[in-house]
Amino acid sequence: MYKGGYTGKILRINLTDQTSKKEDLSLETAKDFIGGAGFGIKYLYDEVKADIDPFDSDNKLIFAPGPFSGTSVPCASRMSVTGKSPLTGTVGMALSGGHFPVEMKFAGYDALIVEGKAEEPTYVWIKNGDVKFRSAKKAWGLKTTDAQQVIKNELKDQNIRMVCIGPAGENLSKVACIINEMRAAGRKGLGAVMGAKNLKAVAVRGTGKIAIADKEKFKVAKGVFTKAMKDSPGLYKKFAHVGTGLGALSMSSKGIYPAKNFTATGEFTPMEEFGVDVQKERTIGREYCYGCPVGCSQLKMAKTGVYAGTMTEGPEYETTFSLGGQTGVSNYDAVIAADRLCDELGLDTVSAGVAIGFGMELFEKGIISKEDTGGIDLKFGNDEAMMILLRQMAYREGFGDILTDGVKVAAEKIGKGSEDYAIHVKGLELPGYDVRGSKAQGLNYATSYTGADHNRGYAIQEIKAMEVPIGDVDRLSIERKGELTVWNQDVRAATCDSPTMCAFLLDIVMAPTATQNTADLMEGVTGLTYTPEEVQQVGERINNLAKAFNMKAGFTRADDTLPKRLMTEPIKAGVAKGQKVSQEDLDYMLNEYYRIRGWDEKTGTPTREKLTELGLEYVADDLGLK
Repeated sequence: MYKGGYTGKILRINLTDQTSKKEDLSLETAKDFIGGAGFGIKYLYDEVKADIDPFDSDNKLIFAPGPFSGTSVPCASRMSVTGKSPLTGTVGMALSGGHFPVEMKFAGYDALIVEGKAEEPTYVWIKNGDVKFRSAKKAWGLKTTDAQQVIKNELKDQNIRMVCIGPAGENLSKVACIINEMRAAGRKGLGAVMGAKNLKAVAVRGTGKIAIADKEKFKVAKGVFTKAMKDSPGLYKKFAHVGTGLGALSMSSKGIYPAKNFTATGEFTPMEEFGVDVQKERTIGREYCYGCPVGCSQLKMAKTGVYAGTMTEGPEYETTFSLGGQTGVSNYDAVIAADRLCDELGLDTVSAGVAIGFGMELFEKGIISKEDTGGIDLKFGNDEAMMILLRQMAYREGFGDILTDGVKVAAEKIGKGSEDYAIHVKGLELPGYDVRGSKAQGLNYATSYTGADHNRGYAIQEIKAMEVPIGDVDRLSIERKGELTVWNQDVRAATCDSPTMCAFLLDIVMAPTATQNTADLMEGVTGLTYTPEEVQQVGERINNLAKAFNMKAGFTRADDTLPKRLMTEPIKAGVAKGQKVSQEDLDYMLNEYYRIRGWDEKTGTPTREKLTELGLEYVADDLGLK
């Protein structure tokens, strides 16, 4: 049935009765959703009740690489992890790279669906077609590096690839992530879903191969892709040697590097401490995902003070923001150490850092005191306090127990007007872009199906100055931002999140030709044919289906909004000084966004006509649309 790219098999794991079974992947699902996030959202919508408690055993986790994973397409060892998010209550979808996605494909599976709940701590051992359930009692309680090593030793195979959780996931922190080696499927708290299922890890070993449908067409399509990578002025010469750490200086120069819980954007800009030279001084090597010639992940070692000798894979730009700018910590070595600690504990660095910065502002404003924090002097810039709180968040101790379910829940517990300082959308903490000075990025935060997630519709026109699809863009204007956001969300879903490809290639290299490139590669790899317009429609289908799930979960147009601070308080300093996103501005952009999506402008609801056009008529029936 499948000529290439796909194995044609889904592995379903039931932790409750410790059984597994293989199922055929339908050709219709492959054609309509491609893979990765597309598969995850399709199975989530079809199999999980939208109003379910995310910690209920009937919630599911869907691990899905894409058809390019395991081939020689560069930068394609990616996977999505999808389930209902305990942090937001929306679709939870996180992405991760490394080697695990390809190992899944080599073991013979296009997706792994985990359901039920084990009675005792368990890990699943998959070796090609053989699936075993094993006790994880020896690994339970261990940090992620140690847990992975214990399991590898027990299985007597150091080449196993693995996803696992740390103490944060075990303790059901709603900002817990899933770690594979030192990579993270971060954001949305999906590590806590693993913890709720008593699932410590999934270990995989595969020895299969991925077929190519048309070797000649594949060779041509891949050649176009690799030439574009080679010809890029920024990919190998800059990005490969610094990685996303370049973002700190870039965002600062645009006046949108957020600081101190978004109160000091343009004022607190520690670029001398976080700059490229400082980063390069601490770089001791690079880490490559499977089949990646770029190696953007930088291995860095702290060199000063109590943090000297600590090594991490990163910090990525978002971590430099969240554990640096957001907390007012300008000690780069502290950020390195905090990044490593989050990886070991299994905490999402973005949500964890934003939560700590939120607590710091409350402390400085006198809303909370040392009596509330357990004696911690929770002032901006206190890196020691940050390290203490990260541990507390993972183990649900002290004030960390208040912060570990995210800022929305923390504000509900603290009260005293603290909700005005909680920087989130739909419960998901904002990443490292102050959208008061980047309006399309802000509209994406407001409308993304996961909440405030830059990766769902990254505004490359504003952040990277890409002139697609409409030419030069004024990032401070609200005009045509609905059009841009729809394009960004749909193209990213179809060309990155589903095949699966590293999104940095879209951002840096392939944006002008992304849909054509994906269509050509899909034909060569899988034999399935698409026009560029049909590729983009796959992304549109994914975003509409995710929207429908969220609607069934109770989300409405009122939830497509931004934090109060960003809508009422202008940026105080820097080149974006005076900028904000007023309610009037947001409504203007939302109306355009809904109109272009073919949704009802008043409610933000997909119409029956649009869903039918996308082959989702059954979804229109579910929603009771006329």
